[in-house]
Amino acid sequence: MNEEELNEMIIKCPVCSVEGKAKSIMKELEIPHFGKVLETSIQCPVCGFKHSDIIALEQNDPAKYVLEINKNTLTVRVVRSQSATVSIPEIGIKVEPGPKSEGYVTNVEGILNRFEDAVKKALNLFDDAESQENGKNTLKEIQELKKGNGTATLIIQDPFGQSNIVSDSAKILEIPEEELRELKTGFSHIEDK
Repeated sequence: MNEEELNEMIIKCPVCSVEGKAKSIMKELEIPHFGKVLETSIQCPVCGFKHSDIIALEQNDPAKYVLEINKNTLTVRVVRSQSATVSIPEIGIKVEPGPKSEGYVTNVEGILNRFEDAVKKALNLFDDAESQENGKNTLKEIQELKKGNGTATLIIQDPFGQSNIVSDSAKILEIPEEELRELKTGFSHIEDK
């Protein structure tokens, strides 16, 4: 990564509202296989608030990235833009972008960790028998994949083509027009009447 520009400011914390303590840092970076991004972070030493995000600065053609998850692909680098949908259909899990979606760079195991955390939160929220059974089964399937047992398919669909799975094993496919229309972007829009 080549650091191109760094902006640092001391700001009012967006959480505790203490003036002049939180540090906001913005860096423009060039990431191989991805392009130019703006990395932002805010940290407040008063309340401990931390937030970071990666915002793509370039738009590419819509793309679907597909990779088989197995014991050999757990360390494959994954770049997920804030507009991408991530799914593992065999397990029935999917994360779609919303207004507060964040981009991140991780690996396949990191994606599994994020799904695992989300399922654990859902188990705490929904206490009916069916939700608990489904959640525990999903959790077990994720944990087996993390151990390198079995296979599944990681799919990242990005309407702006800003995500990537950095592996020769990954397939990069076009997204059919009808599928593209159904994809969420995480951005609000107003339609003309």
